[in-house]
Amino acid sequence: MQEKFCESCGMPMGDTDEMYGLEQDGSKSLDYCMHCYEKGAFTSESTLEEMIDFVAQMMVKDFGFSPEDAMEQCKEGIPNLKRWKTA
Repeated sequence: MQEKFCESCGMPMGDTDEMYGLEQDGSKSLDYCMHCYEKGAFTSESTLEEMIDFVAQMMVKDFGFSPEDAMEQCKEGIPNLKRWKTA
């Protein structure tokens, strides 16, 4: 089974429902994580550039990526996610 990633920030969401955001009716969002999506709406009005910077900083802080590697991966991956393709 292919791992599911948030279509806003790229975070792995795993096999359990706890990482998924919620739609307005309380059902699980099939596309977005709990950090990016709540009650049927995005939790922030970030621009693509702001999301890239934010996720790159988290990758450095929480996962030990170098700033350069984190920024490169974010610039390559995040613009291809569902939220940003339609922006």
